[in-house]
Amino acid sequence: MLFLQDIFITLLVLSPLIVIHELGHFLLAKKNGVRVERFSLGFGAALWKKKKAHTEYCVGSIPLGGYIKMAGDSLEDCKGRPYEYYSQPPGKRFQIIFFGPVFNYILGFMLLWVLFFTGYPASTTKIGALKDGFGAQKAGLQVGDKIIAIDGKKIVLFEDLQKIISRENTADTVTVTYLRGNEERSTPVQIRESSIDDSLGQKKSVPLIGVSPGDEEIVLRFGFLESFGRAFSRCVDITVLTYKGLWYMVTRRISVRESVTGPLGIVDIISHARSLGLRALLSLAAILSINLGIFNLLPLPILDGGHIILLAVEKIRRRPLTAKAEEVITNIGFSMMMFLVVFVTYNDIVRMHGNKIAGFFK
Repeated sequence: MLFLQDIFITLLVLSPLIVIHELGHFLLAKKNGVRVERFSLGFGAALWKKKKAHTEYCVGSIPLGGYIKMAGDSLEDCKGRPYEYYSQPPGKRFQIIFFGPVFNYILGFMLLWVLFFTGYPASTTKIGALKDGFGAQKAGLQVGDKIIAIDGKKIVLFEDLQKIISRENTADTVTVTYLRGNEERSTPVQIRESSIDDSLGQKKSVPLIGVSPGDEEIVLRFGFLESFGRAFSRCVDITVLTYKGLWYMVTRRISVRESVTGPLGIVDIISHARSLGLRALLSLAAILSINLGIFNLLPLPILDGGHIILLAVEKIRRRPLTAKAEEVITNIGFSMMMFLVVFVTYNDIVRMHGNKIAGFFK
């Protein structure tokens, strides 16, 4: 029953991301005079449908993705009518394709903007754990102490603590001011370089005093314009991190098996976010929306990025590919996607239930 609840919540989170993506295609198709014959959330047999003007809106029985069907959206079907997709010049077709991912970016940005404006939780400098052999432990700091300043610089958030320590990495020690109960104390703490894993699993050397945050959090709220800037900056950070991760996978610096998550893994991640509250769920939805936009722009057949590459080829050749070539490319793309779905699903099962499976055969 809990698993079914998690699936339901996952569909509630992912469905708007898919709808907004297809809405981008839909609106730009309408703007450019292309008739949209179907707007579907999900695939398979229609559970619900309604026709309005020239468009049939429906909900499919397989709630994995969605699509729009445009008139004349294949060379074989196009009859040269002015409202058909392939009757449009490459520039207009590029707009139709490109604005699906763009709308995902816009949704992700808007969610982050709302979160920064209404408030999001952040860890304070209250110490939750001490690292053996590091400066904080040697200086006598204890779990429960709350650091309020480094070298006289006031701090409230744990992320600011690490930023200041990193800026002071030319020094051997820093003066840490902290509260133990209601008593304010200060002590010199030695800085030590240590190797840690970054968000992509890559080793890097950073200066540390050897403290970890506790479970104390505060809600940060920013002004309307400052929230806009922070949301934009976070979108840039997510994009850079995602492309860096993709590059590391291509160059085999990180494992594809450990880095790629499929449907079961997404259900598990969303379930965990739900347990942390609405803000965590909205933050995850923003990240997923931005990543959906990035994924769809990859230059792979059947994805939006693959269609954009074909438009570039058409622009260079000054004529579209043949219907046969389009069919072959579409079939290759579909096969690649099916292989990817099977691979990531298998990977999720092994990662989440590998020990139970191994124990069954003992």
